[in-house]
Amino acid sequence: MTLKRAMLLAAGRGLRMRPLTDSLPKALLPVGGKPLIAHHLHRLAAGGVFDVAINTSWLGERLRAALGDGGQFGLRIHWFDEGPEPLEFAGGIRNALAVFGDEPFAVISSDVYAAVPLPPPAPPPGRLAHLLLVPNPAHHPRGDYAIECGELRLEGPRRATFAGIASFRPELFRALPPGRRGLRAVIDPAAHAGLVSAELYAGTWADVGTPERLEQLAASLA
Repeated sequence: MTLKRAMLLAAGRGLRMRPLTDSLPKALLPVGGKPLIAHHLHRLAAGGVFDVAINTSWLGERLRAALGDGGQFGLRIHWFDEGPEPLEFAGGIRNALAVFGDEPFAVISSDVYAAVPLPPPAPPPGRLAHLLLVPNPAHHPRGDYAIECGELRLEGPRRATFAGIASFRPELFRALPPGRRGLRAVIDPAAHAGLVSAELYAGTWADVGTPERLEQLAASLA
């Protein structure tokens, strides 16, 4: 099943990226000749997605001005301004559920770069989520989760880092109360119940969380 809808998470303040993010939202930081978020939008459009929700907070008006209604990418963008306090990963998705209807959808953190084709695979039958993991980078050696036979595990020997790229079924979020909620609020219980699949992606990937990592990524793409 090819996903037709996606959400790009772009509400983060980017404190570790200061002073670059004092006047520019992190998602608009340039790398490889275009803003970070534009890489995702182009790949989503090429992969057949047509509706994209984007949440905003800090300097959200700059994002709207740069991306507009999505027509320049062949997409339709739905904007969700979360105010001065971002709703975090799960809270932001819960706030935008109306865009996705009853169909599975992709979610991508706009401050990661990955050469992986988008959208990611839909959750397989009987699963509520499918997460892409990557080998643990130097700045995150412990990782986030373990992977075993294509299933996400809370613990285990094959630990890896969440890539910031996933797909979900909307029912995972429908019972979630509105408000701020992190990813683990929904993923950990679902993984414990065996409802989350996972795959390891070993290609080009970067969490652009600091100016140094942004420079390293730009150099690798030059």
